Amino acid sequence: RMTSEQKDMVFGLISSSLDYKDLHDVDIAIEAVYENLDLKLDIFKSLDEHVQENAILASNTSGLDVDAIAAVTKRPEKVVGTHFFSPANIMRLLEVVRGEHTSHETLATVMSTSKKIKKAAVVSLNAPGFIGNRMLFNYTAQANMLLLEGALPHQIDQAIESFGLNMGPFRMMDLVGLDLGWRARQLSGVESPLHAKIGDHLCDNDRFGQKNGKGYYNYSEGSRAPNPAPENEEVYEKISSDNGFTRREISDEEITDRCILALINEGADILSEGVAQRAADIDVVYINGYGFPIWRGGPMHHANAMGLDVVVDKLNKYYEITSNNAYKPSDLLIKLAKEGGKLADSPSDENRKEKLNFAKSSVAGNF
Repeated sequence: RMTSEQKDMVFGLISSSLDYKDLHDVDIAIEAVYENLDLKLDIFKSLDEHVQENAILASNTSGLDVDAIAAVTKRPEKVVGTHFFSPANIMRLLEVVRGEHTSHETLATVMSTSKKIKKAAVVSLNAPGFIGNRMLFNYTAQANMLLLEGALPHQIDQAIESFGLNMGPFRMMDLVGLDLGWRARQLSGVESPLHAKIGDHLCDNDRFGQKNGKGYYNYSEGSRAPNPAPENEEVYEKISSDNGFTRREISDEEITDRCILALINEGADILSEGVAQRAADIDVVYINGYGFPIWRGGPMHHANAMGLDVVVDKLNKYYEITSNNAYKPSDLLIKLAKEGGKLADSPSDENRKEKLNFAKSSVAGNF
């Protein structure tokens, strides 16, 4: 707790203004509006015009194109992404996103500043979803595929929480809001991908998650505790049948394998492409930002502990069963498994792939 004097000192350091001109002498400006690229571009144009030329301009974005933001300024070398995890006063993780033109000096300054504010900072290249949310997409997509195939949300959540994560995928999706991806697809006219069909149907029927008391679970007024939603089971049956699935019993082992292997496989691709510099950075992201059990060391450390030959064998098994590309083993995993190696540092720059480009990426539209 702060003393009264400490509180007064802290509040004395804070000032407010509605005029960009009052920001002329700041050293770092961090924009933190909601995820709307056009709005962020307008703000960066104004910041670039009014803030001193040596100031760093940072965007608190969870997945938008940092290079597109930098392109509207006259100082792209001073532009960087800073993905503060919410709530920022509690969550330690900070993804620092390096754009194509971000200078070493800018990156070093932001990393140094992050330490001063006691953040666990990890550098990510500018790519759709950066490190954490790109992996999260595959993880939640496979959880939704398990739902289509016959498992129920509470079973999937219990299996993942027994593995050690703080919260299962369906509790997490209810917490975040099922309507985020649904609204984005409505606005863009994109058809629901297979893994999103159940979630989008729930949204069509006014089930958005905790925010309105009903999603994959039901919630009592004023409570975040999930309660069963048996009325959804008929929906699951119908959508599974409509999409060619015969629902079946699925073991907790398969649930855990498929969700965690999806994380590991995508993490290996992220490492291979150089989006993350080292396997340990991915582990820092998942332990500090996504509730991965610290005692398992993070998804990349967990893969090394399993043995990469075992990981590749399991991926091949589930790829054969599902034909889902989430389980097609990463080239890096195959290579390291053959060599008896471990996930460690990113390979050289020559192994980075064109799919880092937002415009060319098929992943970009999923965030």
